Amino acid sequence: MPSKHAKLSASSAFRWINCPGSVVLADQLPAPGSSAYADEGTLAHALAELKLRKFLGDADNYDKELAQIQASEYYCGEMDEATDFYAETVQEHLAAAGEDAELMIEQQFSLDNWVPEGFGTSDAVIIGGSTIEVIDLKYGKRVKVEAKNNPQLRLYGLGASALFGDLYDFETVRTTIIQPRLDHVSGEEIPLKELLLWAEEDVAPKARMAMDGTDYTACGDWCRWCPAKAVCRKRAEYNLELAKDEFKAPPLLTDEEIGEVLRRAEEIQKWTSDIQAYALEEALAGKQFDGWKLVEGRSNRKYADDVKVAETLVAAGYDEAMLYERKLYGITAMEKLVGKKKLTTTLGDLIIKPAGKPVLVPESDKREAINTTEAAKADFDNTEDAENVPQF
Repeated sequence: MPSKHAKLSASSAFRWINCPGSVVLADQLPAPGSSAYADEGTLAHALAELKLRKFLGDADNYDKELAQIQASEYYCGEMDEATDFYAETVQEHLAAAGEDAELMIEQQFSLDNWVPEGFGTSDAVIIGGSTIEVIDLKYGKRVKVEAKNNPQLRLYGLGASALFGDLYDFETVRTTIIQPRLDHVSGEEIPLKELLLWAEEDVAPKARMAMDGTDYTACGDWCRWCPAKAVCRKRAEYNLELAKDEFKAPPLLTDEEIGEVLRRAEEIQKWTSDIQAYALEEALAGKQFDGWKLVEGRSNRKYADDVKVAETLVAAGYDEAMLYERKLYGITAMEKLVGKKKLTTTLGDLIIKPAGKPVLVPESDKREAINTTEAAKADFDNTEDAENVPQF
């Protein structure tokens, strides 16, 4: 199996299926470098794989490999707990698949039947009866990822079913995403015939368009993951439409128009942020933009050497105990230190979650709407209570 990254990778399928022209645009830009998030995720996947190999009895150098992982700056109690959750969930799915079910980890496969030069690697594959299941570990926690209609997972299902199709008679493909740091497990079951139809009618044509260098582009949620998102002309045209004078009469915007502006404004904010980040990176590399210059931003004073500062002040007669503050780690940092599950079990009711500040979001958001009447009454009651407090 090739070690290089596929031009039409399964992980970017959501983008190139909806916008095949993005592949040509991305080819014109420098390859993105690694990041701390990516390096952390890579380490978590290595630890998760090691734990499953130990479960399968295929980890002769387990202690040595574990020590190497634990020596990384990215290893922490949270990662250990999250990969335990992943490994245990995979084992549960294996047990549910039946006594004769088989588990394969880091399974590579070709997607060449539908995607030219395409290939992929599934974190885990379970074969049980007439069902094949592909499982993907998502270590990130910024965005909850769903398995339903997920092109990446569906392509994994296609590749795995094609790889083992000569040995087994599959009828159903199950896709599963395990996102342990969000306590999230998502799945989808789809008949293999339906999956093959999707591949032939949707995936294969778009893959051919992308490989042939089409200039067809389209804007949508997939822009978020596009390497060309900051300089794409189609995205610029899409967002600049809002600047047109579309609301000439009446003088005041209607509620419907305000709703439309809010919907578009969110995308425009993302777009302008992408352009600002891109322009700054280019300016730091020496590029000049008409009307703009690179300057030092605001900064705060800081100690040149904390130890010497303390020593100097003590020598000047100040009590050392006065120079330091003792502060408890925040919940996120504490979870990273000891693990989310252990922290929750240990502290119990000592961890609370106050109501968040109201925000306006699209109706598609999964959070429950606030009852504004009840909220207003609560505010009034709180105000009234405060006014009735005796003043001294």
